Amino acid sequence: MINELALQAEASQLAQQIFGHNIKKCNRFTNRLLNICARAQGKDFLLIHNPGGFGSTPLELCLEWERSIVEGIRATIERLGYSSLLTQYFRSGHSWWARMWDLREQLRFFFRGKSSKAKILAAELRFITRHLDSLGVILVGVSQGAAFGNAVMRQLDELQHIYSIELGILFVHMSRRVITERTLAIDSNGVVPDAVMELNIPTIIKAYFMAPFRWIRYRLEGKPRKFTDCINVPGHEYSWEYPEVQRQIRDFLNLNFGTESNVEVGLS
Repeated sequence: MINELALQAEASQLAQQIFGHNIKKCNRFTNRLLNICARAQGKDFLLIHNPGGFGSTPLELCLEWERSIVEGIRATIERLGYSSLLTQYFRSGHSWWARMWDLREQLRFFFRGKSSKAKILAAELRFITRHLDSLGVILVGVSQGAAFGNAVMRQLDELQHIYSIELGILFVHMSRRVITERTLAIDSNGVVPDAVMELNIPTIIKAYFMAPFRWIRYRLEGKPRKFTDCINVPGHEYSWEYPEVQRQIRDFLNLNFGTESNVEVGLS
């Protein structure tokens, strides 16, 4: 059993190391850590979804294909006989004001691969796995969320129980991406070439140009959608229903967590 008072004191100390005297951020960080530790006790896996885009979309509001990936991974983990806790890590707030406030951080990550949020999540995972040492962690991200997951993994080489599934990482991050045996990187959905991965500029521009017209059409049809949902870049969609996507993910999970691998990864 975890000593709750000692855990809270250690979490608070870590929060102060990261955020200094910002009481609001310290409290938010501490509460998140304690909440995850409490909910993850007795679980085999912690699944962390890093949303695409600004990284602020709740799972239920994500595109259907992105939700299908998360749900498919969770179902596969359960099929292998494991219990899991699913949570999300948001890189930005939900309001437009919050996104504008975080814009500098977002641009810094996009162009230079530097992210203070990645360092914060890495610190969280070190804390969580230190106190729940039999817990496995799987990061799941698509597009910009995939790049973020890889940035976190680059800081956690010493933690062998943390894995990452990354789909459709943006081309600007390819040169700094690091792939290990604990990383599954999927760069094609097996159906249509990903215009983002191949840097097909004309196709990408066309998708963004057509997005406002799709947005208007959906509203006129009485089925309004978020503007980002109207940006349909060919191939930049990784649905669980695509055989190649599902096969690669299942093979990766079976290889690392199938019956014969349980002893090796310390998960039983």
